[in-house]
Amino acid sequence: MSPVAKILKKPIASAVIAILFGFCVAAVILASAGYDPIGSFAALFNGAFGKPKYISNVIIKATPLLLTGSAVAFAYKAGLFNIGGEGQYIAGTVLAVVVGSQINLPAPLQIPIVILVGMLGGAVLGGLVGWLKARFGIHEVITSIMFNWIALYLNNFVVQTDLFHKANSTATIPVNDSSFTMLLPNWKVSKEGMNALAGIPWFREMLVKTDMNVGIIVAIVAAVFIWWLLTRTKVGYEIRAVGLNKDAAQFAGISVEKNVVLCMVISGALCGLAGSLTITGTSPHSISTLAAFENNGFNGLSVAFIAGCSPIGCIPASFLFAGLIYGGQSVQQVMGAPTEIINIMIGTIVFFMALGGIVPMLAERIERKRKLQAEEAAKAAAASAGKEDDDAQ
Repeated sequence: MSPVAKILKKPIASAVIAILFGFCVAAVILASAGYDPIGSFAALFNGAFGKPKYISNVIIKATPLLLTGSAVAFAYKAGLFNIGGEGQYIAGTVLAVVVGSQINLPAPLQIPIVILVGMLGGAVLGGLVGWLKARFGIHEVITSIMFNWIALYLNNFVVQTDLFHKANSTATIPVNDSSFTMLLPNWKVSKEGMNALAGIPWFREMLVKTDMNVGIIVAIVAAVFIWWLLTRTKVGYEIRAVGLNKDAAQFAGISVEKNVVLCMVISGALCGLAGSLTITGTSPHSISTLAAFENNGFNGLSVAFIAGCSPIGCIPASFLFAGLIYGGQSVQQVMGAPTEIINIMIGTIVFFMALGGIVPMLAERIERKRKLQAEEAAKAAAASAGKEDDDAQ
């Protein structure tokens, strides 16, 4: 097999080609609209990675995207399309606020409780979607979309209740300080902390000027755990078997209904984890009245498909997506170009990732063409050798 064909058959080749096409399409649109593509891309990358605090904010933004992307990828392995990640994420934020604002235990107890309650909120919504699918055959896309709206209005209801509403605002009271998962929240603003960080200006900027928290570590561990669960355990084998062929899995003695529900419970729990980590890790540590979805769950769909529905692949995909979204703000500020250009770029990348099967087909075509040329060359050489023998005789 030729080196080119070997490279094109690797899964990462489809992702790289899709990203390149995304930038090419964005460049054409920028140029046709009268904007400098090179300058726009420079502004994009500078806005995402130009300063330590920009990098920190990209990491913060990548955290929920990684978790919701892993949730979508996990459900996809069971043949399920979890488009309800947005609602499950909102459920996680709501329950985290409800519990975190009402109890005030020491941090080693408070943080796990708040996070687990948020996971429970997402797991319940995901489990209901899975149960309706397994018990009544109702398509998960329909039920999960409806649960998205139920979660949104539940959020707004909680915001308006007397117990949780913050006076003169459209938000709830925040969770108690013992729920916070930021890195050294009190020490970094103390006199001792400021003196200690004075000699490390880049770290000081990342730590003090942003809500840098432990969420990204939890998210990466969760993505690795989901990969391990899918590829190294009996549960993962059964889930993948159900996703590949439900009838064959049922014939082999695997409970399709149980695995559908279990898969959606785990997927929902990941989205709920994303929501609770957002509440505990970033200001204002509360929920606000929602006029529309914040898209942390919906963007997880794009992350999952950019990653080829691989939990491990969601790690770099989430950073790419977060960098494009956060850095895209600079394109408008510096170049005056609309941020919709970034959305077009992301959409193009996802579109070409959906066509990822074309790249291996292209590799096979190149390999067949190479073999055909080699066979024709061999035949031509044999015919030439036979003619030389005839001439010699």
